[in-house]
Amino acid sequence: MATILKASPREDLKGSATRQLRKDGYVPAVLYGNKIESQPVSVEGVDFLKTVREVGKNGLFSLEVSGKNKHQVMIHDLQIDPLKNEYLHIDFFEVDMTSEIDAAVPVRLTGEAPGEKEGGIVSHLMYEISVKCLPSDIPEEISVDISGLAIGDSIQVADIRSTVQVEITSDDEETIVTVQPPAAEVEPEGTEAEAKEPEVIGETGQEETEE
Repeated sequence: MATILKASPREDLKGSATRQLRKDGYVPAVLYGNKIESQPVSVEGVDFLKTVREVGKNGLFSLEVSGKNKHQVMIHDLQIDPLKNEYLHIDFFEVDMTSEIDAAVPVRLTGEAPGEKEGGIVSHLMYEISVKCLPSDIPEEISVDISGLAIGDSIQVADIRSTVQVEITSDDEETIVTVQPPAAEVEPEGTEAEAKEPEVIGETGQEETEE
């Protein structure tokens, strides 16, 4: 059974009304698509959180407006208050299930790099990979195995392209992860000599005075 999230139309778009919505536990949103007109809506915050946990960030679900009109949608944009960790606004995009779309898929590193055991530092550089496919084929995540990486090794997009079932649109040369050598502790040169220099000058000056 498809996941259903209920939404209500928003008639009052004033800032005061939007703030009151959030106080009441709702999240202001907009529903739009290539075949429908943009429509301001709101959803219950707790229900939306449950939906995201169930289908994932790139998942598809039905948005039911006013208890009758159902739209097959995905989350196109999500604004979050970083201080309060609250949802501020959501963009719901109605998808055409027969047309390919672009999506950003999260990257998850798996395994343990041998280079890390040797003191190297695993540097995760690319957290999302761009893909193009049918909405129903969008992966929830792309796993990248780092268990073969020694110090100085890296994995680029080209290295995982054949392991992903959908088309990757990110550039082959983009680096996903690398194992950097440990930072070397270099002792500054000349410090000791510089510290002694004022003392030598002082002694010379003293001898000249005494003469």
